[in-house]
Amino acid sequence: MTAFQKILVPIDFSDHSRRALEVAIELAQKFAGRLHLIHAYPIHPLLLTPYDMHIPADFDREFRKASDEQMAACANRVRKAGLEVETTCTPDLPSEAIAGCAEKIRADLIVMGTRGLTGLKHVMLGSVAERVLRTAHCPVLTVKAS
Repeated sequence: MTAFQKILVPIDFSDHSRRALEVAIELAQKFAGRLHLIHAYPIHPLLLTPYDMHIPADFDREFRKASDEQMAACANRVRKAGLEVETTCTPDLPSEAIAGCAEKIRADLIVMGTRGLTGLKHVMLGSVAERVLRTAHCPVLTVKAS
């Protein structure tokens, strides 16, 4: 049986990612591992300018602050379970940020939520989990909230 010592958990603050975090905590406890949480928020104000949307100057700072606060709450949940945890917040595209972080920290496993989009939504929006499955250099466990 493979020991999962370094487990990467992408967090988007959805029920799916919170459930994935709980599964990752259970695995880390079983294998005496540690968790690394990552949150990617690819909001680039320059992409919104063609739509004549006014973006407040402090938007990025405030968004990052809110993300950091929610990540701190997730990290505290991990610590309460008696595990070591590190966090990363990045403005990069989620699938690229997740696969890149997994490689950088030499993750043994990625545990991530999936919404299970089907049909046209899947074709139009794609799936972060699917892209991570294709590009990650380690196993990926996907978890649904229900």
